[in-house]
Formats: sequence, structure tokens, C-alpha cells
Amino acid sequence: MSSEPFDFAVVGINHNHIYGQVDAMLGAGCRLTKFYAVEDDLAAIFSGKYPQAERVADEQQIMEDEAVLLVVGAGIPVDRAPMALRAMRAGKDVMIDKPGCTTFAQLDDLRRVQAETGRICSILYSEHYRQKSTARALELVRAGAIGRVISTTGLGPHQLGNNPRPDWFWDPSRNGSILTDIASHQFEQFLSITGATEARILHAVEDNFDNPDHPDFLDYGHAVVAAEGATGFIRVDWFTPNGSPVWGDGRLFIMGTEGVIELRKYMDVEGRAGDNHLFLTDAKGTHYIDASDTELTYGAKLRDDVRNRTDTAMTQKHCFLAMELALQAHAMAERVGGSRPAGGAA
Repeated sequence: MSSEPFDFAVVGINHNHIYGQVDAMLGAGCRLTKFYAVEDDLAAIFSGKYPQAERVADEQQIMEDEAVLLVVGAGIPVDRAPMALRAMRAGKDVMIDKPGCTTFAQLDDLRRVQAETGRICSILYSEHYRQKSTARALELVRAGAIGRVISTTGLGPHQLGNNPRPDWFWDPSRNGSILTDIASHQFEQFLSITGATEARILHAVEDNFDNPDHPDFLDYGHAVVAAEGATGFIRVDWFTPNGSPVWGDGRLFIMGTEGVIELRKYMDVEGRAGDNHLFLTDAKGTHYIDASDTELTYGAKLRDDVRNRTDTAMTQKHCFLAMELALQAHAMAERVGGSRPAGGAA
């Protein structure tokens, strides 16, 4: 078994998640050698952070480079699956940002081409694989700290006003819906925490509550997911207040037969400074755990998977099932009436 680092390259840098993706592989000792991006402004920022990477004029210079074993990408969401297909057909393993795809047709293509080529297609769900409190919670769950998991609640609020938004952001045909895109994080965490390999959507809602200038944009969504012996509630939105010091107060509650874990992933409101706060309640009492020293292993595991043709970072079934649940939730989501006057009924 080999853990030897290798060369990797980047295609598509439209979402800032690309920096966490790249850092995961650099942290595993791998070498970023090339990148391709259409946008000069984004490329200038990327080059400033990773001056070792050559900006190439044509994606094919990456696909035809035999030294490049892995292609990493966070392009416009609708473009991520097509890039992954091209990379796998070129003999590359691939790691893309969520959502790995925006339609069932794209998911079908990813599954088919991955099976045909035998290449790795991995999605870095950052709220799990780049988030230390989530990693620590999973360690505790797998060690039996709260017994058998029977319920999860995942909250993924986001802030609209913290960054300028490009045109594609407001277009669900290019960006995916709020459940397809953001909630894929929470669906993946539900699968990881429960260990489920099969799951289904029981109920879903999506709507536009407060963005009338972008009528197709969906700023709120929630869903209920079920697997054998466990259920999960997921809520995602674009309503983080401007006064928040972070882009969203991401929270995760895990209820077991013998205890409860709560994560305050990015901030503890009027409490402890910093992020990665974990609270455990069990038969012995209540416990606070600072999870900021937890090791993140996704990059090293993916490095080894590329070298050894294993699936320790993420199984293919898990990778695709999380996205399938997000697509199913969007497909069955109900609308509940959109906006109404502040303060509710008179």
C-alpha cells in the first residue's frame, strides 16, 4: 500500500470552496502543478495564493498531462459534473465541490462513467470533511458515546450580503436549488452519522420568501429524510443576519439512545470565542469539547485511494447517494406561499 504524494491540477474556481479542496490535497503532501480558469479576476486571486500552479490556456493541457493523477474543481455548479466526466474519461480521478451535479441526468452520467472507467469520483462536502467539530462528533458516535443514533437535525443557514453574487448564483438551472446545493451537506452528514447506505425523503419544502427581484431563486428549504432506524430534519436558508460575525450559524444535533451531541460549528452565540464547539450530554452529565485540534483526514485518505485504488475517503455509493437525496428533496418539494408582511397576520 502506497501513500506517495502525486501531482494534481484544478479546473474551475468559481466557488471559494476550491481553496479548502486544494488545501486538503496540499496538506496530504500532493503537488498542485496546473490550473485552468476562464475568469481572469478569479485566476489572479488563485495564482496569488498558489503561485506554484501554472495557469494553462486550455483544459486539455491538464487532461493530457500523464503526471496529473487527480483533477479538482469548483466551477459553476452546472458545469461540475461535465468536467468530472471529461476528467474520468481522460483517465483521471476527480474531486469536485458540492453539489456534484444539478440534475438526475447528470447524476446518471456520473454513475455510468465512473463505473465504466473505474476512476474515483469524490465530492468534498466541506461541512463534514473540512469541519473539525463534525469530524470529532463522528469519532464519538462511532465509539458509542451516545448509543445508537436515532435522529439528527442539521441547520445550514447562509448569508446573502457577505459577498457579491454572480449572475449564475440566482439561476437554479445553473446553481441548483437550495436543497440540491446547500442541503447536500446535511444529507451527506445524515448518511455518515447514521451509517445508512439507503435512505428516502419523506417531506420537503422550498420557497422564495424575500427575494422578489429574483423570482426563480429559492432562499429557504427544509426536508425530512429517513433510513432504517433513524430520521433526520434538515433546514437551509439565506437569512443569516448581517450582524453575524460568520456566514452562518451552522448547527448539528445528534440524538442517540444514550446521549445527545450538539455542534456549534462556526460560532457560539454570546458564548465561547472561535469555532468548532461540541457539547455532549450523556449518563454522566454535560461535557464541552473544543474540537479545534481534531485531525482532518479526507485529503490523506483520498491520496491513498488514488494510489491504491481503494475507497477509504468516501465510498462511491455514499458520494452519489447524498446527491441523489438532495435531488429527490428538490423534486418533491412543496411551495408554501412565499413572502408575507413582516410581523405575520394583523
